[in-house]
Amino acid sequence: MSRIGRLPVALPKGVEISVSGRTVKVKGPKGELSRTFHELVEVAREDGSVVVKRRDDSPPARALHGLTRTLLANMVHGVTEGYQKDLEISGTGYRAQLQGSKLQLALGYSHPIEIVPPTGISFACETPQRIRVSGIDKEVVGEVAAKIRRLRVPDPYKAKGVKYAGEVIRRKAGKAGKVGAKGAA
Repeated sequence: MSRIGRLPVALPKGVEISVSGRTVKVKGPKGELSRTFHELVEVAREDGSVVVKRRDDSPPARALHGLTRTLLANMVHGVTEGYQKDLEISGTGYRAQLQGSKLQLALGYSHPIEIVPPTGISFACETPQRIRVSGIDKEVVGEVAAKIRRLRVPDPYKAKGVKYAGEVIRRKAGKAGKVGAKGAA
């Protein structure tokens, strides 16, 4: 049995969960999330917690057991505390600023890049070099942060670009000078 899948998901105060067939809706103080799970796993509510069970012992059902439990736990965490990803911008002239709810980035291109946040996502700029992406759905927060990072991936020579906060960019040495004469044999 899956070590992760067999653990129950505790429901904190203020979180309501409704299971109808394969669709699970989680409602909390920060919002509401809904997800339809695979037919090989069953989600059931048991006194103050949610339990995930698999229908049989087939390899696909075993693979989905722990995944379903983790996705459910992420939904509960999202509606209670939310998720956030921090990004750092480094490079001369590279900066970010908010215009209403839109994020405007200057990343060395001939034009500024505007990003409209998807539903449930909000941006915050602590400084022109730090961006915070936050929301209740872990997958969407990570996807939006990855799209922003992909606009200017940090290069390994000067480490200019957009990176995750705390990400270490391995620097490469530049070109080495000439060692010997061209025609020497």
